[in-house]
Amino acid sequence: MPRKFIKRYMPDSRKIKEQKCLRFLGTCLHNPHLWHLNRHSVAGAFFIGLLCAYIPIPFQMVLAALMAIALHVNIPISVALVWLTNPLTMPPLFYFAYEIGQKILGMPDAEDFHFEASWQWMSELFASSWEPFLLGCLVCGLALGLIGYFSIHILWRVHVSYRWRFRRNKCVSVADAEVSATTTSNSQTDSIHP
Repeated sequence: MPRKFIKRYMPDSRKIKEQKCLRFLGTCLHNPHLWHLNRHSVAGAFFIGLLCAYIPIPFQMVLAALMAIALHVNIPISVALVWLTNPLTMPPLFYFAYEIGQKILGMPDAEDFHFEASWQWMSELFASSWEPFLLGCLVCGLALGLIGYFSIHILWRVHVSYRWRFRRNKCVSVADAEVSATTTSNSQTDSIHP
């Protein structure tokens, strides 16, 4: 994977460890696995970040960081991926999750939806829609997390095999160039000395 590209945008682990607000974690942040960029750490971070993005709670980043610490995966990537659900993307993503949950539970679509700015309307709406919403969030979070996890594994493998092939071809072409240069110099010396 483009390790240099990712490292360029990752925060410095020493600066994060020195943050006063993170002192409650103690030495947990000193685990080197939380900052490494390898296939397993990045794939696990993608799973955690995308799963936590669909959990409809405040402070999703804290949950993603705690899960990354518990599972020893890359913290910056897992926390950054939580921002998939930001104030602009939350309504369509959560509505999609609600629709998925509604389909799974076999609930009918609400055809005569009307908005009313009252506490009673909000409580009635939440009472009838929390089950499909939470189920849809769980299903979408798990599905997106698994897709991200396996995609990173596949992309990482493809990239590594490409780099190995590139190196092998480069070594073969250098060896061929040396052989042809040696052959050329030998044939030139043979033609000079009969």
